[in-house]
Amino acid sequence: MLRKLFVKTWGCQMNVYDSARMADVLAPLGYAQTARVEEADMVILNTCHIREKATEKVFSELGRLRAVKDARRRNGAGDTVIAVAGCVAQAEGEEILARAPYVDMVFGPQAYHDLPDMVARLARSRNAPIVNTEFPVEAKFDRLPEEASSQGVSAFLTIQEGCDKFCTFCVVPYTRGAEFSRPAAQVLAEARRLAAGGAREITLLGQNVNAYHGEAPDGGAWDLARLLYGLAEIDGITRLRYTTSHPSDMSDSLIAAHRDVPELMPFLHLPVQSGSDTVLAAMNRRHRADDYRRVVARLRAARPDIAVSSDFIVGFPGETDADFAATLRLVTEIGFAQAYSFKYSPRPGTPAAGHDAQVPDDVRATRLEALQQLLNAQQHAFNRQQEGRALPVLFDRKGKQPGQLQGRSPYMQAVNAAGPERLIGATVMVRIAAGHANSLAGTVVTDDHGSPKSHPAPSLAASAHSGTAA
Repeated sequence: MLRKLFVKTWGCQMNVYDSARMADVLAPLGYAQTARVEEADMVILNTCHIREKATEKVFSELGRLRAVKDARRRNGAGDTVIAVAGCVAQAEGEEILARAPYVDMVFGPQAYHDLPDMVARLARSRNAPIVNTEFPVEAKFDRLPEEASSQGVSAFLTIQEGCDKFCTFCVVPYTRGAEFSRPAAQVLAEARRLAAGGAREITLLGQNVNAYHGEAPDGGAWDLARLLYGLAEIDGITRLRYTTSHPSDMSDSLIAAHRDVPELMPFLHLPVQSGSDTVLAAMNRRHRADDYRRVVARLRAARPDIAVSSDFIVGFPGETDADFAATLRLVTEIGFAQAYSFKYSPRPGTPAAGHDAQVPDDVRATRLEALQQLLNAQQHAFNRQQEGRALPVLFDRKGKQPGQLQGRSPYMQAVNAAGPERLIGATVMVRIAAGHANSLAGTVVTDDHGSPKSHPAPSLAASAHSGTAA
């Protein structure tokens, strides 16, 4: 019997990957995805616990789903199974059922491979909601089925989960567990299937992806660099990326891979969080600001055209005006092509949440606005620097305008250009006419594949040393 599945995903790219795999797990049970929650026989909320008020947003959504569930029952359309998955489920567990007793299943990010068993148990006893927040990460990947459908031109592939760093602001070690790396042979096999399904670009995912240390096909272990060399040999894969990284795990071999693997795109997301050594120590980041500067310098020496993005938290407990000024100084010196920045918000159960020296919200807001002005100026400047250049763009979808295509530059910029649909899935040269705040616009100049190595990007750092923001 065909049943309808609706999945709503919050948070990181790994949650996007997990949601797709949940659909794969449920497909043999007759579940097909729908975009209409009103017709769904099962609704899964795949949650994220990183952002502020994440838990309350989940309960707000559950209130709306309760109305949908009740309406389907009244209309004779059958029952709706409501499931809460992901990191909020892992962190809250039984509390979700206590506050929303109409929820049928609660399971963490390491348990979704057990969905068929959970569905069967639920069918046997509808009055007994299921909570599964164990950490069998090793078993999960062994028991997942092959992908039921193509992810498209650009695909995600989880290779590592969990984190052993225990930053004092972060819930990941508590919701995703200890670091675990998938065996290299398993990763390579999944990548080959993705390529066979039309993927041309693969982004490797992990909470601390550059700590990857997976079992090698012939015994021993591969680090991320060795895995990248192996993935680059797969027919059809023309682009590789990875996220999210930790500065302390940027090894010599990985930096060399940025130099030697042309399929590895010249763009790296490398979170620093703060430019103050005092704040970094309080965060338990295990690196100093100058360590970060040295890593970026080594990356730029190995790959002169590399562009860097980062994450920043402002208003961390105890952050002074001098600490914040150190962050602005680091941003000005490094020069970022993109960045994500947030006000600190306490995550329950983390060490920083109980810190006495919480920064007032109005101070956090003022600092965030100042930082974002600088980061936005740098991003816009980097985009403007592409004007007049021909960049290789991998088109992956139709654009918003008729006859328009959208793709990504090597530096993760969204690029819009007119072109025929046959170019979707191809990497073509595009002459950039305009660099906007959040995207590029250009004209297709050739259908030939272009190598990003032959088109070095201007470095924001060069102008940063002259005293300008970008």
